Amino acid sequence: MGWSCLVTGAGGFLGQRIVRLLMKERELEEIRALDKFFRPELKEEFSKLPSKIKVVLLEGDILDELCLKRACQDVSAVIHTASIIDIMNTTRRETIMDVNLKGTQLLLEACVQASVPVFIHTSTLEVAGPNSYTEIIQDGHEDLQLENTWFAPYPYSKMLAEKAVLAANGQTLKQGGTLSTCALRPMYIYGEGSPFLATLIREALDNNGVLTSNGRYSVANPVYVGNVAWAHILALRALRDAKKAPSVRGQFYYISDDTPHQSYDSFNCTLCQEWGFCPDYRLHLPLSLTYWIAFLLEAVSFLLSPVYKYAPPFNRHLVTLANSTFTFSYKKAQRDLGYEPLFSWEEAKRSTIQWMRSLVRQHPETLKTKTQ
Repeated sequence: MGWSCLVTGAGGFLGQRIVRLLMKERELEEIRALDKFFRPELKEEFSKLPSKIKVVLLEGDILDELCLKRACQDVSAVIHTASIIDIMNTTRRETIMDVNLKGTQLLLEACVQASVPVFIHTSTLEVAGPNSYTEIIQDGHEDLQLENTWFAPYPYSKMLAEKAVLAANGQTLKQGGTLSTCALRPMYIYGEGSPFLATLIREALDNNGVLTSNGRYSVANPVYVGNVAWAHILALRALRDAKKAPSVRGQFYYISDDTPHQSYDSFNCTLCQEWGFCPDYRLHLPLSLTYWIAFLLEAVSFLLSPVYKYAPPFNRHLVTLANSTFTFSYKKAQRDLGYEPLFSWEEAKRSTIQWMRSLVRQHPETLKTKTQ
């Protein structure tokens, strides 16, 4: 029988990759792509995708209950990627909590009311930590009892949202049957369209080729966006399969791939090698000193908050996140979902660098040099 799938955050970095992969799913008749806004070029691309599958673009707010009710009507599955990602605390806490937590809760309720049987939630590594840069987790796994202790709005909201999703597993649907849920926790996601890499390139070009250094002391295993999207497709298949579903329901999975384990700075240097971009460590401070400077900046921000909104250039959470040894295995996803990376490290690197090359060519300084 034909079926349909709703993807929230479908205009985002990960969401649009999921939509493209969904186009190849057997017997899928309709994809509903929900986001607050779709760029004109993405609208055009989705309208020209060579497939018999109907793609319906829905522009709406994740906090709009009527919008969610309509989006979920007669849908077979939901992939929920929509969220606000903010590690610098530049967005109001209430806004992040509303979108990431309340939006997820409203979507779960809409699924129950519309009797949508499958719900896949895009979570994050940050629901597990790291909580201290002295903490060392290498090749971590789901059986470790790890939980974020930061009160920063992004990891805190995502942690509560994931708990809500997993707690909803088994909930009775309005028209009978039960809701099946799972959550995926990707590592730091890179690839074409990455907003973090786009910012990194712009800042390096504006700073004479010097990369911003945030993660010299880390050991991380970034994951390619195409492989994260693929994991969502496999989770969707598993929850729709009567034989596989029992072992997947109510579970969470770390999603990584075969990208080499290295520091974030080394990873960025690898991607930027073509242009010679690398951090300048001549004035680099010890990690412990950087951490306590971050604490002082946060204190200043707090003291000024009644009269002035000061956003520190970095905070303790960012220092910890970017400088910890925190890597995870994908063995559980491999066992339960049949997950294997769809793209090799060499393929992922090549595609990412090709996209970054286009950003360098479009930058005003590059264009200025070409015309001189």
